[in-house]
Amino acid sequence: MKRPFLILAAAASLLIMSCSLFGSKVPLTPEEQRLQRITHLDTTLTDRVLPDTIPGFDRLAALSAEAWMLVDDSTGLVLSQKNAGEKRFMASLTKMMTCLLALENGNMSDTVCILPADCPTRDSRVKAGDCYKLADLVREMMLVSDNNAACAVARHVGGDTLSFCQMMNGKAHYLGMDSTRFANPNGMPNDSNYSCARDLVRLTRYCMADSVFADIVGTAEADLPLTDGRHLPCLNTNRLLTTYAGCIGIKTGYTRQASGCLACAATRDGTTLHLVLLGSRGKVSRFSESAVLLDFGFRVMKAYSEATERR
Repeated sequence: MKRPFLILAAAASLLIMSCSLFGSKVPLTPEEQRLQRITHLDTTLTDRVLPDTIPGFDRLAALSAEAWMLVDDSTGLVLSQKNAGEKRFMASLTKMMTCLLALENGNMSDTVCILPADCPTRDSRVKAGDCYKLADLVREMMLVSDNNAACAVARHVGGDTLSFCQMMNGKAHYLGMDSTRFANPNGMPNDSNYSCARDLVRLTRYCMADSVFADIVGTAEADLPLTDGRHLPCLNTNRLLTTYAGCIGIKTGYTRQASGCLACAATRDGTTLHLVLLGSRGKVSRFSESAVLLDFGFRVMKAYSEATERR
């Protein structure tokens, strides 16, 4: 069943406004708290730390990525950004929203049989006639970035692709992703499917608060069953899960239109960083450039913590 996202968003805004106007101390619901947390971004880093004094700062200028935003999850501190509000193509980072809506609105034990209409691309391992549990189809979609799997998930959860895209855009509006538009569930090239690094950081923080979502995108490899007894071995396309210490997710993206994209999160010593990088020159550079940014971010947070303790 589709959720009335626009109505929910309006209701939440009215509630917050009324509490502000009339001094009401009505506590925020857990969902309102979650929304408040992911929409908060703190740009006061330079009050305590000068980024250009942190080792690794000089390497950022050489990165090929056209846009990024790096945020500390617990504080919302923006540690580094470049063209973060610029609308850009996001390729398969689109599938983060597809996965989120499937988890929120689908029955993971449902059986989904793949239809010919679910198979617009030839490079997919999901074929017409195959049947999966929805939970396994979602994992196939996220781990190996399967485009046909995304189409099948969208059709099953939304009734049809158009209706599902309306759900995607409704959820984006609910989350305050004002520079985002979804035109398909998989991120295949489409001039009307775009976002920005700032919006996508908001989405990653929201998604990773869902333990099931976090478990899926944090899985490096899995053996996924079809209902006929066959199995598909899956290796996560996110190389940082096995090459970057502390990486916990979340999604790769690449098309010629978008170039290399990566949404990732990593945790070290109690600090969790979220990074969205868009428009890197290629499939490999998105990983190495993200690692440079994450390393820099952890150094910044260490310096920030030390500066805070001295106050």
